[in-house]
Amino acid sequence: MILLMGVAGAGKSLEGRRLADELGLPWLSTGEFLRMLVSGERRREMLAGDLLHDQEIIELAVKIFSIIDTKQEFLLDGFPRTIEQADWLYAQHKAGLVNITCVLHFEASQEVVLQRLLGRGRQDDTKESISKRFAEYEKVTLPILQDFSDKGIKVFHINAENSTDDVHAEALGAVAK
Repeated sequence: MILLMGVAGAGKSLEGRRLADELGLPWLSTGEFLRMLVSGERRREMLAGDLLHDQEIIELAVKIFSIIDTKQEFLLDGFPRTIEQADWLYAQHKAGLVNITCVLHFEASQEVVLQRLLGRGRQDDTKESISKRFAEYEKVTLPILQDFSDKGIKVFHINAENSTDDVHAEALGAVAK
């Protein structure tokens, strides 16, 4: 499993689809699954920029893993986002249930992310929710990268502010290592 990590708007999904097509791998987006499966008050909270609870996201990951062959390579976009989620995923890795091949970390500034997300026109993309997601990402998600690296998982940092072709070339190079 190749993990695609980065703040919303860094280009994970765009590059994930491109890598999936070029490498012939499944691309699984937790964001897409959430938009399909979460409803009611939880959906309203999600659209306001609130992250779902770790256990809810882990249950979603279990559902995702149940519909694919986790022994085969695939791209997982947007998971994990917290240390608790990362610890759960690493435990699955250590138990041999999944294999974390590497992490592709797409890096982009808050200014670039704000411009990209406001341009895509989704209801949950307001200046306030984007700022909240960026701060949450820096506080909660970034430490996962160091934790994974400390545990021996390859983490590649990709400048997601480059052109899409340059990002793709960098991502392909990282996956090939």
